[in-house]
Amino acid sequence: MPRHTIGPLAKEIDRDLRAIRQVLRRPLEADVARGGLPGPQQSAMRVLVASDGLSLKDLSRELGLAHSTVSGIVDRLEKRGLVKRQANETDLRLTRIVVTDQVRDYVRDTLPALEVHPLAVALRAATSAEREEVLQGVRVLRRLLERRGPPT
Repeated sequence: MPRHTIGPLAKEIDRDLRAIRQVLRRPLEADVARGGLPGPQQSAMRVLVASDGLSLKDLSRELGLAHSTVSGIVDRLEKRGLVKRQANETDLRLTRIVVTDQVRDYVRDTLPALEVHPLAVALRAATSAEREEVLQGVRVLRRLLERRGPPT
């Protein structure tokens, strides 16, 4: 393929990959929307789920928000049963904010199914030859991206 046609091809592949990512995120986004959490609360939950619990100060720093703002966010999440404050066993003045068991169970049990559901549905509808073609194409693209050298 001539060098000058690589740019448009890369843009087309990028557009297709973006569209695929959007389709794959839909079930998760719909589930999150049903939960009715405003954006700042969603951001706090993302940070807390990825951590083993954080102090209010650390959570504020991670979110880039004022301590008082994050305190209010945590209060609202706590009222909904999504997070809890845990006192430090050796220094009761220190607390960590952690997600509840209900949230951990959701992340462990429900979330993975939501993330692969559209892909599983599409692959079930494909012929075995189409499934193999998709798998090989994705593997080739990944291999090419991982071995990519410096830009030319």
